[in-house]
This record gives sequence, C-alpha cells and structure tokens, in this order.
Amino acid sequence: MERLRLPELHFKKWHFQKRIMSLSRVIKIIGSYRKCGYKVVLANGCFDILHVGHVRYLNDSKRGNNELLIVAVNGDKSARMLKGKGRPVLNENDRASLVASLKSVDFVVIFNSADVTRILNRLIPDYHSKGTDYTVDTVPEKGVSEKLGIKIRIAGDQKSHSTTNLLKKLYANLA
Repeated sequence: MERLRLPELHFKKWHFQKRIMSLSRVIKIIGSYRKCGYKVVLANGCFDILHVGHVRYLNDSKRGNNELLIVAVNGDKSARMLKGKGRPVLNENDRASLVASLKSVDFVVIFNSADVTRILNRLIPDYHSKGTDYTVDTVPEKGVSEKLGIKIRIAGDQKSHSTTNLLKKLYANLA
C-alpha cells in the first residue's frame, strides 16, 4: 500500500500553547495522520514542577519520526487527589504549557480523573507510555490497554527524580 502524503506536521509550527486542546479536537486532527501510517503514543502524568526525569520520560516515549505524542496532564483536581495537600504547586494551565513546549510533544490534553481509562477508550493509541516507576504489569490501565490492543511502553531513565523529593530538598534548604 502506498503511503499517503500529508503536508509537513503543520502543528509543529504552531505556538506551543495552541497544541493544548480538547481530546475531541486531538482525535479529529490525528485521524488523517493515522491513515498515513502514523502511530499514536499516549503519555500521562501530573508534571508538577517539570524536571529532567519528566523530560527524559517524554522524549523516550516518542521513538520514531512517524509517531505522534499526545500527553494527558492531570488537572488540578486529580493532581491534588493523587499528590495530596499543597499540590499541585503549578496550576494545570502552566503545567500543560511547560509540557507542550517540549519538542517531542505534539499535543496536550488536560484531564481530571484518577486515571486515563476514558482517554484510552476514546483515543485508542497504538502505545500507552508510562515511566520507569511502573512495569508492564503494574500500569493501572493495563486491563483496558490489553482489551483495546494498546501496547504498553515503559519509557525514560530509572526513577531517580521526583517532584516530591525536589520539593523536600527545596524546603529543607529554605529552613
């Protein structure tokens, strides 16, 4: 089958904040790229105080020129539920903007649920990428991924960075 030709990934030229959008809009945009053989990768997380571990995770999530990386950023409500009192430090719009500014990231969506099951069901990416603090067997959405035929991809370097530890170090140095 001959690969269909698409214009250059025009959204890469957009100001990074234009790449933050609703899941419905992302699904519409990526449809034509999928028809041309592009693979879709979904990564997700809170990304509260972006650090090198986050950057390595997202860069490693996208492994080919024919892959589109969609990042689901936990909204303030779900980040607070997962991380506890005083979190997130940065609001959801600031965190989404930081993530969208990374070269490897194609689109960002903000979500407010405990996990990305709903997003996986609607987007049906080729890969669901998780950081090295998970294994294929411990990914919370493993069941839905298997049911939908989504491959789980573990990405990034060994977990030696965390926003929680960064904040503890910062507060200790201020004391």
